[in-house]
Amino acid sequence: MASLEGKVAAVTGATRGAGRAIAVELGAAGATVFVGGRSTRGHKSPIGRDETIEETAELVTAAGGRGVPVRCDFTVPSDVDAFRARIESEVDGRLDVLVDDVWGGEADTEFKVFWEQDLDRQLRMWRNSLEAHFVALHRLLPLLVAKPGGLLVEVTDGDSDEFYSGSLAYDSVKVAIRRLGTVMAKELEAFGGTSVAVTPGFLRSEQMLEHFGVTEENWRDAIAKEPHYAMSETPHYVGRGVAALAADPDRHRFTGKALASWTLMREYGFTDLDGSRPDWGRWYEEVFKAGVDPTTADASKYR
Repeated sequence: MASLEGKVAAVTGATRGAGRAIAVELGAAGATVFVGGRSTRGHKSPIGRDETIEETAELVTAAGGRGVPVRCDFTVPSDVDAFRARIESEVDGRLDVLVDDVWGGEADTEFKVFWEQDLDRQLRMWRNSLEAHFVALHRLLPLLVAKPGGLLVEVTDGDSDEFYSGSLAYDSVKVAIRRLGTVMAKELEAFGGTSVAVTPGFLRSEQMLEHFGVTEENWRDAIAKEPHYAMSETPHYVGRGVAALAADPDRHRFTGKALASWTLMREYGFTDLDGSRPDWGRWYEEVFKAGVDPTTADASKYR
């Protein structure tokens, strides 16, 4: 994979999941990565999980880059101002890649008819995700467009509007974030910038592994409960896709697009941590959407 030596990236929502893995893979390519999130070793976020931004920064550094942890609630403009100030003070305001991955809606997602969901929880999901994306963009884009060539990556769920998740609030948040990635291409064009939306497939994040009662070592045991998990991927898969995109001097050809981990894999040829190339896009079309019993499908054909 091409080098990002000398480049500076900022990743919001970098505490865990795709945000953490994207930060680590950018670091593995040699970048300095400012990792932002609410969970620190001294203070857990309201989600209450154990992962911290300090751990993420250490993983970035161990991978070969430089990780800089910055505690930040991206719904609070003054916090994001402080995040920006760290970039300005430590690397003279240089910002080559901005990955906007704030989410924070895990505890508020409900999958039932909308009018039976708790309204306060659904509104909180919007504030913790879409509002946070707006604040991050407003405060950090001036650094990204200070010179031509900046890359904005909006991390979402899904590369089209076709699939409905079963939750109005969740679905509308992810569609809106995908729209941010595509329409910001219009605003960045005059500054020589590139903007995309990026999605992972069926993710083996920390939370999803716990949900299925498995670990990364025995994740295949979850296939008995959810057969489509045969096509799952680690967060590093989309992380490697973002790193490959960031290192591509011709990446502007993708501006305004919604790109999936499997789309990026087809373009750049990287693998997941285990050397496989899971293609959720093909699986979705040929198995899930086609109504094929996933227990009868040959998963090896799609990996």
